[in-house]
Amino acid sequence: MAESAQTLERGLHLLRLLADGHGGRTPTELAAQLSLSRPVVYRLLTSLQNEGFVRRDREGRVHLGYGVLVLAQAVQPLLRAAALPTLRRLAEQVGATAHLTVAEGDDGLAVAVVEPSWTTMHVAYREGARHPLTKGAAGQAILALRSGDTGYLVTEGQLQEGARGVAAPVAGLPWLEASVGVVTFGPLGQEVGPRVVEAARELTEALG
Repeated sequence: MAESAQTLERGLHLLRLLADGHGGRTPTELAAQLSLSRPVVYRLLTSLQNEGFVRRDREGRVHLGYGVLVLAQAVQPLLRAAALPTLRRLAEQVGATAHLTVAEGDDGLAVAVVEPSWTTMHVAYREGARHPLTKGAAGQAILALRSGDTGYLVTEGQLQEGARGVAAPVAGLPWLEASVGVVTFGPLGQEVGPRVVEAARELTEALG
């Protein structure tokens, strides 16, 4: 049983490494980065490839397999359900559209969006919207998380002209790269950043 648990843990670490958005790796590179022998890595890759969770390209480099998409699609409704109460409170508090964004490769994907009920005008931001992680507060907050920064970021006009965004990473969940944020055409008070950070903390607790 202990050996099975260790194999599972190693396989999960391997998948997490491949999901970091830095492209494919050779088995030798994986062995070095995981501090495992090449025979162990080859056994892990064989099992994961048989289940469709990894694939090899023509150069022999290893990438995430399309079987991971099935798991991701199953998880997204759970994430959305967990995030909605927090996003609803945040949207009502600051009067701006609140959203949860997760990393998918080099893109950010909005999996949950809540618009405020009391404002006369707000940004229409749809669930399923996708954009590069390098553009907008939501994506940049995820990139900051990879560097260990858990504060909030502010951007303006990067995804939509005149729109301002504030986002903070959902930290402390090794299996999830995500951010919570708000976007608006109006001014953003100094209290918005801390409230976004608090919302991200709430979501960490809800999902942890």
